[in-house]
Amino acid sequence: MKTLSDYRAHYAAGHSITDTIRGLWEEVRDLDDDGIFIAKTPWKLVAEQLDRVENGGTLPLAGIPFVVKDNIDVAGLPTTAGCPDYAYLPGENAPVVTLLEAAGAVCLGKTNLDQFATGLVGVRTPYPIPKNPFDAEYLPGGSSCGSAVAVARGLAVFSLGTDTAGSGRVPAAFNELVGVKPTRGGISTRGVVDACKALDCVSIFAQNCGDAAEVLEVAAQDDPEEPFSRTVKRPWARFPAKFRFGFPKLSTEAFFGWDDCQNLFEQAAQRLEAVGGERVLVDLGPFLTAARLLYEGPWVTERFVAIEDFLKEKPDSIFPVTRKIIEGGEAPKASALFKAQYQLAACKKAGDDILEEVDFIMLPTTPRNYTVAEVEADPVALNSILGTYTNFMNLLDYSALAVPAGRHEENGKSLPWGVTFFAPAHRDLALMEVGDAFEKEEPLGQGTLSQKVAWDEVSVVVCGAHLSGMALNHQLTNLGAKLSWQGTTAPGYRLFVLPAEPDDGIPPRPALVADEEVTSTLEVEVWNLTQKAFGQFVAMIPRPLGIGKVALSDGRTLPGFIAEAGLDLQQEITELGSWRRFVEG
Repeated sequence: MKTLSDYRAHYAAGHSITDTIRGLWEEVRDLDDDGIFIAKTPWKLVAEQLDRVENGGTLPLAGIPFVVKDNIDVAGLPTTAGCPDYAYLPGENAPVVTLLEAAGAVCLGKTNLDQFATGLVGVRTPYPIPKNPFDAEYLPGGSSCGSAVAVARGLAVFSLGTDTAGSGRVPAAFNELVGVKPTRGGISTRGVVDACKALDCVSIFAQNCGDAAEVLEVAAQDDPEEPFSRTVKRPWARFPAKFRFGFPKLSTEAFFGWDDCQNLFEQAAQRLEAVGGERVLVDLGPFLTAARLLYEGPWVTERFVAIEDFLKEKPDSIFPVTRKIIEGGEAPKASALFKAQYQLAACKKAGDDILEEVDFIMLPTTPRNYTVAEVEADPVALNSILGTYTNFMNLLDYSALAVPAGRHEENGKSLPWGVTFFAPAHRDLALMEVGDAFEKEEPLGQGTLSQKVAWDEVSVVVCGAHLSGMALNHQLTNLGAKLSWQGTTAPGYRLFVLPAEPDDGIPPRPALVADEEVTSTLEVEVWNLTQKAFGQFVAMIPRPLGIGKVALSDGRTLPGFIAEAGLDLQQEITELGSWRRFVEG
């Protein structure tokens, strides 16, 4: 069993939550030198969690096993950040762990990582290296290596990692998982050993977007005790069913030897087009410039600040490559930080301008994977290549989602590869809705994930001058409305013409009137607006039109224009089937 649905079906069939978790706990307990776990939860602590679940009524994550990267506090288990001499025993959970356990999830242990969350490889650890479940010669991905491998192997339904420069996305790509890098501060980082405090995110690994979305809904809560926490904007923002995605034209050199991934990248774009997307070519320049700032600029100083005292007291306790990177953070001057911030602000402005033209951008999650031996021979340069398309996203305050996108095939090996969708902050669930459509290959907005989320949108049905290309369509587009569907009403409506009112500048308009005797259908469009914009739009509509419920041919019933009852309507155009046909004569 690997997904929320698997466990829920298992429990619905009458299986005991306690017996099920006990069996999985024993499997975890008996793992030997697998490199996944640094600490395993004692049965006594698991049983305490299960008592709450068994007696907690209906909880959203009841009996769902999860694991936590070992730079996140779990009460009763040591936090090491991948460094035994740094270990301490926290007296309480990180808030995100408390939220998940309160929702019924059961923590089975703490997982391995690149020490102090510094790296994208998963081998910078004094513990055994977690084995990539697809090929043990290759990297598991870091720094959240253990968390990703645990989910890939079915030892947890989801896991928590962290992400500063890509650590919640690169391991997802290498383990064929979904990786959520949420809006910075959307999940509290209190109780997390800092890498770069101003940039760090708690990330989520899962088998699919639906599972990840349910976990995010629980975990994304404001934390008044964490200065970097941000209130998640609910209802969640959403992309239109007909969306625009940014797509950079990449040469084979962009994949550093995995040339076939250029084809996988193109195939991923075609899948997005098939579910409702329009491809828009974009320039990666501002994003790649920002990416270089993370390690070539003064931000490495933030890693130094996080463990400064420990580094000076016990330098030999730190993994050699990690120590060399973090020690470099002592050198930059304050002037270097200000200069870099100015450069970053320019990148942010340019990047945001690009994102104004699209709903999100798609990139490779990482160019490729490497073998453990290759990275041990060249640990810094190859690690940098892995972060080519990830390093800028937290610096620029974007939300991101990594999803599987095929396999690299070479010399009889079949290794996972993935793409990432990124967008401005607070678009987390919008990205997951796209990811859900992408993985299921179904039109955006029609999946189960779409139905479960309270979106910050209202759909409105238009049948006349507000249709695309018609005289009053600008009233919708000026409010930021997006066309999401074109089709017809269900049978049961008649269409009339309301005469123009020249003195008030009102052109002829259609009047939609319900009549269950009518068997024909009428052309309509569905436009999506924010709730605020919907109110502004409705305020523009003069009598005798108003907003009622309109049934559509796809089975939905949505708000739309209808005429007031009791009107003396003279000119009927139902037989034309469309206001557009009437206007065109």
